[in-house]
Amino acid sequence: MTASLATPSGDNRTMLGIACGMGAGALWGLVFLAPALLREVAPLQQAIGRYLAYGLISAVLLAPRWRALKPSLMRRDWLSLLWLSLAGNTLYYVLLSTAVQKAGIATTSLIIGFLPVAVTIIGSRDRHAVPLGRLLPSILLCVAGVICIGWQALAPSTPGDSGQRGLGFLCAIGALISWTAYAVGNARCLARNGHISAHDWNLLTGVVTGTQALLLIPLSALVEPLRHTPAVWVQLAIVSCTVAVLASLVGNALWNRMSRLLPLTMVGQMILFETLFALLYGLIWEHRLPLPLEVAAFALVMTSVLTCIAAHRRHAAGASPAEIIEPAL
Repeated sequence: MTASLATPSGDNRTMLGIACGMGAGALWGLVFLAPALLREVAPLQQAIGRYLAYGLISAVLLAPRWRALKPSLMRRDWLSLLWLSLAGNTLYYVLLSTAVQKAGIATTSLIIGFLPVAVTIIGSRDRHAVPLGRLLPSILLCVAGVICIGWQALAPSTPGDSGQRGLGFLCAIGALISWTAYAVGNARCLARNGHISAHDWNLLTGVVTGTQALLLIPLSALVEPLRHTPAVWVQLAIVSCTVAVLASLVGNALWNRMSRLLPLTMVGQMILFETLFALLYGLIWEHRLPLPLEVAAFALVMTSVLTCIAAHRRHAAGASPAEIIEPAL
């Protein structure tokens, strides 16, 4: 991946990367609605439904190119796909679904907005990355936004729901940690495997995730008995297929494309688009206006993204030609 931001081609890469990140965020934001639509379905069952659909569709799309692609896949690639599928899909979605059902869409979406802090700190260690000191204003703004929403999450509207909201808050933090590991690991794998297209990497991830979902069916049957009505099963199938196509296939493809266009210190910032769209969808779903702390968090998160982009442009303006063409990952 090239980290050029100073030349016109670099500007084009940056704008295309941001556009891809925005598109991925808009589609991924829909994921936060699924647990609200499927409140009668356990989070683990929701994850299995979504990723079985994702895996099946991925396998069908990958089949025509499998013979040509197979020789280029090493053992290390399969191990990477295994843990990335677990951290970024299966585990993440179970934690996120639980958080949405316990703490609400708005709370969960804004906690996930804390991801850029961790990814930016990790990315700042890359060669020729923007120094962490220049990214400090962006990080502090993001932290302030999370504090706002965390305060809101721990201030329940009714006396008896503090335990449930607290559990949801903890699950959202777990989802944040899981997806941070995925965002960093996936970006590094894409940079390392230039011989595999971002689209094929997405489909391979889908196949591995679908296999994991298949293996989780017996566990799900033991933990959560399958006693849903036919109408609930139909609803689960429709939501699973919709989320698999829009979020997992199209959204992940846009994210992988963005990960090859932007340095890691900017990759984390792009997840904030998911946060903003999820918050918007959540407010529409709940038929309400944002609370004051949610407005403050929204403004802080947006300012954090803009500050990060500005820091990268200033850094690129002072970079030497050798630094501009060096890989960022």
